Amino acid sequence: MSPQSNWCRCTSCHVGYGWKDKDFDFASSENVDCLVCHDSTGTYRKFPTACGEPAYEEKKFGGKVFKPVDLRTVARNVGSTSRTTCGRCHFYGGGGDGVKHGDLDSSLLKASKALDVHMDVKGLNYSCTTCHVTKAHQISGRIYSQPAPNKHQLALPKDDGERLACESCHSQTPHKKENVLNHHVDKVACQTCHIPRYARGGVFTKMWWDWSTAGKLDKNGKVIVKKDEHGNLLFHSKKGGMGWAQDVEPEYFWYNGSMSYFRSSDKIPPQNGVNREPSKSLEINSLKGDYEDSKARIFPFKVMRGKQPYDPENRTLVIPHLFGKKGTGPYWGDYDWEKAAEVGMREAGLPFSGKIDFIETGMYWPITHMVAPKEQALSCEECHSRNGRLANLDGFYLPGRDRWRMLDSLGWAALGLTLLGILLHAGLRFVSAGRKGGQS
Repeated sequence: MSPQSNWCRCTSCHVGYGWKDKDFDFASSENVDCLVCHDSTGTYRKFPTACGEPAYEEKKFGGKVFKPVDLRTVARNVGSTSRTTCGRCHFYGGGGDGVKHGDLDSSLLKASKALDVHMDVKGLNYSCTTCHVTKAHQISGRIYSQPAPNKHQLALPKDDGERLACESCHSQTPHKKENVLNHHVDKVACQTCHIPRYARGGVFTKMWWDWSTAGKLDKNGKVIVKKDEHGNLLFHSKKGGMGWAQDVEPEYFWYNGSMSYFRSSDKIPPQNGVNREPSKSLEINSLKGDYEDSKARIFPFKVMRGKQPYDPENRTLVIPHLFGKKGTGPYWGDYDWEKAAEVGMREAGLPFSGKIDFIETGMYWPITHMVAPKEQALSCEECHSRNGRLANLDGFYLPGRDRWRMLDSLGWAALGLTLLGILLHAGLRFVSAGRKGGQS
């Protein structure tokens, strides 16, 4: 959802003090929370509803007690960033461990080589900033806002400052013995073969989130909470139904390093391009690139799917007011989608018709962590087969998957002629040998 009208709840996870409304000053150095990245004690925590501030005194939230942070001790133990400090946000984004990305979760804190060859604690033991190098606090790796750089070079840990690619360390000819695999680099991303599955460390990742089922209460008007045997949330009255998975096979798409995004003011396309009825599904972000694009390669993704509220009259997604004082319109307090949408859209400065419906959405998350050992990389047959991993990726001819009758006929004809030639050659040799034997 959106921080608009939910400021102090959403911004409690972001690097900033006092981000309580749309007028937050990003240019002010006084608003930057250095400790969230540079605390080495493991004790610095944001309070969930304090607009980015930590707990300065003992507070309760969600049945938990938050002790006040000892700022003096934390300040005396400022240090370099670590896998732990980065992971506090990036492993737990979306409200829980592994929820968002699928290839980033707490299992990487003590990664084995089988989980990630770079972060293996008994091996290379890379920190996040080994690859995500920084220049004046600008962190390389902004895969969603920066296109993939055309320049690749062996340059660990120094790179072009935009985003590290696998080739930055491994070059464009990484396979020393199987040169045929190097021919794949132009059209196949390294991650495609070397990350065969994600969410492999034992942590589940969220794959489905259905807001349309939210609002159901028990017979006493109390919130319903259902979890599976692993503790994953299957249903919550506030958030609806959810689906989880682990050890997941990625989905594959052409991708040139750039995406386009569906904005809150954009209109949901009509069905078939002509009907006034909005489409039945919507991509929150759309990938750019295809086979004809020289910069595009086949790339692995987690696709997060679900159902979100939208305005069927204005054909726009709805920004609901979720968190706030009961009686003022928050959905998590009043369970009224129309009121929540009215408050949220007003805060965002967008029109709202007063009507709510739900639309199925999809969002692409690139898979680029949890790199498996080379022995676990995909075999040729996993892609070059009729029902392989690339079965649904169209727009090009893939040997082993596709059938082109003329090409197949020519191939069989060539094979037949070759076999005929071998038989003729063998026959002539046999006859020739027989004649020489008779003469002797």
